[in-house]
Amino acid sequence: MGVIGVQLVVTMVMASIIQKIIPHYSLARWLLCSGSLRWYQHPTEEELRILAGKQQKGSKGRKDRKYNGHIENKPLTIPKDIDLHLETKSVTEMDTLALHYFPEYQWLVDFTVAATVVYLVTEAYYSWMKPLQEMNISIVWCLLVLAFAISKILFSLTTHYFRVEDAGERSLCVTFGFFFFVKAMAILIVTENYLEFGLESGFSNFSESAVQFFEKQGLESRGPVSKLTFKLFLAVLCSLIGAFLTFPGLRLAQMHLDALSLAPEKITQTLLHINFLSPLLMVLLWVKPITKDYIMNPPLGKETVPLMSEATFDTVRLWIIILLCALRLAMMRSHLQAYLNLAQKCVDKMKKEVGRISTVELQKMVARVFYYLCVIALQYVAPLVMLLHMTLLLKTLGNYSWGIYPDSSSNSLMDNSPLRDSVNSEPSPDDGKMQLTVLELTMALGSLKNIFTPLLFRGLLSFLTWWIAACLFSTSLFGLFYHQYLTTA
Repeated sequence: MGVIGVQLVVTMVMASIIQKIIPHYSLARWLLCSGSLRWYQHPTEEELRILAGKQQKGSKGRKDRKYNGHIENKPLTIPKDIDLHLETKSVTEMDTLALHYFPEYQWLVDFTVAATVVYLVTEAYYSWMKPLQEMNISIVWCLLVLAFAISKILFSLTTHYFRVEDAGERSLCVTFGFFFFVKAMAILIVTENYLEFGLESGFSNFSESAVQFFEKQGLESRGPVSKLTFKLFLAVLCSLIGAFLTFPGLRLAQMHLDALSLAPEKITQTLLHINFLSPLLMVLLWVKPITKDYIMNPPLGKETVPLMSEATFDTVRLWIIILLCALRLAMMRSHLQAYLNLAQKCVDKMKKEVGRISTVELQKMVARVFYYLCVIALQYVAPLVMLLHMTLLLKTLGNYSWGIYPDSSSNSLMDNSPLRDSVNSEPSPDDGKMQLTVLELTMALGSLKNIFTPLLFRGLLSFLTWWIAACLFSTSLFGLFYHQYLTTA
């Protein structure tokens, strides 16, 4: 009797693949270096001097002055209305070495792919073998992906904005953090007649199970935490997630507008609009009067026949989120190319201005766009990764099914047969030390499963999935309004 069994082998194989194969065959590098993305090269000082009508001889092109016996070079300046056209080049693997946050981007994408493969293999193993006493190790992989995306990537990018002096990024993050805290508190007091997360029933089940567990241990308790404390802690977590998703949402709005201007085909424009509105569609999936009530009780006359069962609706909701995540990944290159085109847009905007600009400042303005490509890619990918693996956790821990017509047994909220039987079984005197250790671990897992039930995970993970989508749509909608109406072209 094993606690992990075959899943341990799958984990060890995937760890070996991450170490040996992914450095040579990387999806993260393929997304950037497949040849479809083109970046704008900054002009050299010699090219700018020629365009400005200056002679190639350096002594006539700039003025030098002596100060205490040293020659001080005055920076070369050129007119802003210079006839400059930037040259483009395909992004190669050699170019990625100079990109900021490229190791973090590569690790996030490749590790997410590995974790998703482990999840798919584990789901196939569970559907085929139907193990009863094994811990689902794909949950650990999904939690690692979420921890890396939130605590490492988004937290690191947000702290980078906080280090910028005399800028509004810090104030913007704090403002949105407080805004999302108030919004979370308002959402948490809304009755489940409008938002059917199941938090109330899940928390009540968690408290009752915890009280029963403490009573079996001979302890008196009213519950591990009060409902007010639980919602306050959840609101603080929601405010942090909202602050982390502020700049990804704002950046997505700008890339969406730029990508629309680059897409002449109606199909591409339609996909871009669906991609931008996908968080809103995810939000509406949990708004009970709009989706579930309408599907369960459609207005078809006197007799109301449900279009699908409640279990089928829960499964369809999971599939819709995954398909929208796949669409967002497919539209990634269009958005990244729209961002890279900002270099030429900045030059075109500069040409409309009067005055002069130094060649160094012009080169930095053009080169900065490409060097921060991976930062933009992380802001695009991290929310996608969070939504995807939060949905996978919701399916597994919430005990849902992937089938459109799931069995009633697979959708039960209480798992009470195998682990409880093993807890009540006594080891024989001839059993070895290994079997005793496995039994103790199984008993511990059984106790945890009796407290942290699928009903709790359904409410908590449904709310977090909905909240990530709501934050991303709120920030991107604000960014769309800002870039469309509050900035000058």
